[in-house]
Amino acid sequence: MVGHDEILTVAEVAAELRCSKAHVYTAIVGEVEGVSPLPAILMGRRKLVRRAALEHWKTSNESNGGNGKMPSSSASTPLDA
Repeated sequence: MVGHDEILTVAEVAAELRCSKAHVYTAIVGEVEGVSPLPAILMGRRKLVRRAALEHWKTSNESNGGNGKMPSSSASTPLDA
């Protein structure tokens, strides 16, 4: 079992997100439209990402209807309404 304190490299994050390392770096600096910046540990030029931060970032940036925000529970309507 993988712990939430696991530290990932940009290459590992890119593999998990199925994107390029350059795109991960762009996400870290907050230049990807429609998503919040990816939290990272900055060590000079090296960037590392905590597993827990990546999981939270993925959940908080899941798209619903293209606006990048999840509906609040009060905005939900029953399926049989």
